[in-house]
Amino acid sequence: MSRSLAVIAGVAAGGLALVIIGLFFLWFYIFKSRALSSKTSETGSSDPSTLVEWNRGGRMSSTGCGPSGDQQSLRQFTLQELELAAKNFNESNYVGKGTFGLVYKGLLLDGTLVAIKRRLGYPMQEFVEEVRSLSKIWHRNLVTLIGYCQEGGCQVLVYEYMPNGSISSHLYDTRRDPTVRLEFKQRLSIAIGAAKGLSHLHSLVPPVIHKGFKTSNVLVDENFVAKVADTGMVKLLQKIEDGDPFQTSESNVFSDPEIPNLEELREAGDVYSFGVFLLELVIGREVAQLISHESAGSLAQWKCT
Repeated sequence: MSRSLAVIAGVAAGGLALVIIGLFFLWFYIFKSRALSSKTSETGSSDPSTLVEWNRGGRMSSTGCGPSGDQQSLRQFTLQELELAAKNFNESNYVGKGTFGLVYKGLLLDGTLVAIKRRLGYPMQEFVEEVRSLSKIWHRNLVTLIGYCQEGGCQVLVYEYMPNGSISSHLYDTRRDPTVRLEFKQRLSIAIGAAKGLSHLHSLVPPVIHKGFKTSNVLVDENFVAKVADTGMVKLLQKIEDGDPFQTSESNVFSDPEIPNLEELREAGDVYSFGVFLLELVIGREVAQLISHESAGSLAQWKCT
């Protein structure tokens, strides 16, 4: 083995060891938190920071109600409102392409910054029903769904805006300043935040399985609080599209090879994806770029040759 490969193998071994240790402590924390969930609230969230977030103007609990029990309504925007917010979807407001479609930064009339996700699609009742269901899920470590729109041959989702983007962009986006790196303390906080978000989804009745968890779906706000994005997106798109839109090489890296299809996916699938996320967080590289072609994109068959 050449020196460069030996270095990669050493880093990978060390990274895997840290991942194992991290998984033990993080999931111990999560299971301990779940045991206390019945003593907190009907949201199923064991995170006391949820109440703090509400006191700061947090929007929605998993039951669609705030601490006072008031029902929170999902906003139905007009296309005109969103065009105004995103400057007619100008290129200057373009953020990137996500799972749902093109993403734009928008500024609502009340001064709220939002992320507007737009795709082509005709009005469907299934879309509205699923969006309303997703809007009832709230947690400090989940990106909040604010509203939706179905007009002009478009389906649109409106989320809270995450100014610091995705963790993947901080780890291996070549466009970022290479001298600016996430400190270990930040990475640990991000890992715990993402774990809390997934744990909250799994603690709901019935449990909500993310099914599409990956590094690019962990976003950070202005304070670098980690929030899991695209909750329920796989299920939503499966309902309104023919076929499976998630059979890509990237998603396969994060998918448990022992689970043959998304329909059989349970909490364990999200845990596997979380493990791959932890590995990328530790080594700061895309796992997909490290796996040999012979392993067919499976981390379980990873060979450094």
